[in-house]
Amino acid sequence: MGLSLTAHAKINLTLDVLSRRPDGYHEVEMIMQSIKLHDRLEFSPAVGEITLTSTGLPVPMGPDNLILRAARLLQQRVGVNHGAHIHLDKRIPVAAGLAGGSTDAAATLQGLNRLWQLELKQDQLMELARQLGADVSFCLTGGTAIARGIGEVLTPLAPAPRFGVILVKPPFGVSTARVYQGLDLNNLGHRPHTSAMVEALKQGDLDKVAYCLANVLESVTLNLYPELKEIKQQLMQAGCRGVLMSGSGPTVFGLTKDEKSAEQIAGKLNYPGYQVIATSMV
Repeated sequence: MGLSLTAHAKINLTLDVLSRRPDGYHEVEMIMQSIKLHDRLEFSPAVGEITLTSTGLPVPMGPDNLILRAARLLQQRVGVNHGAHIHLDKRIPVAAGLAGGSTDAAATLQGLNRLWQLELKQDQLMELARQLGADVSFCLTGGTAIARGIGEVLTPLAPAPRFGVILVKPPFGVSTARVYQGLDLNNLGHRPHTSAMVEALKQGDLDKVAYCLANVLESVTLNLYPELKEIKQQLMQAGCRGVLMSGSGPTVFGLTKDEKSAEQIAGKLNYPGYQVIATSMV
């Protein structure tokens, strides 16, 4: 018998880069937040091999697909040769700074752990998640959390209010590696105040949350793509209470009091060729 799981996207309410590590990665501190927008993955038993199909938004289906990588890693970890058919209904924009691939990988670990009756514990799945990518760890747990290290050291926070979220994804992707390579650690611009954001979320104060939004990667991405600055300005003019780029971009999000107000504002936006999505925090 098969099973179906949802895989939620995320936004970064804050993103700070603390230092560059000897291995080339960066030490970060950020507050990550799951949003209602999600992909759906369906898992069914199969003999011998793992196959993947998809509907919805187009997604690369080669061997580097994170779903297939997660499935193979799980096979190797437990030493099984179980097969499975995985179907992905893709709704999260690709290469958008929303952890679309990472959340699918996390759902794959959870789904196959159940389908194959492996009974791996959460800490064992987290160990595998860290090998697939920093955001995969957060996507395994979701919710609201502070992420440190390279993003894999998580401190869960109380659930955030269900503020509305408007996503504007331009018709191009951004190379995360290029953004980090272009980062000047001595000139990061406006940096986040993590404890202030934690307190604002605890109080459920949208204006304070909006005031605390900060992402140092904007210092690179917004210079590479000046149109993102215009999107931020237009979202504020349209009625969003706060705006920010998520991750390394290029998606820009705006916060509203609830999902209904996000839908109303999104309906007034005119971005031909862009993806505009109204959703909310979860």
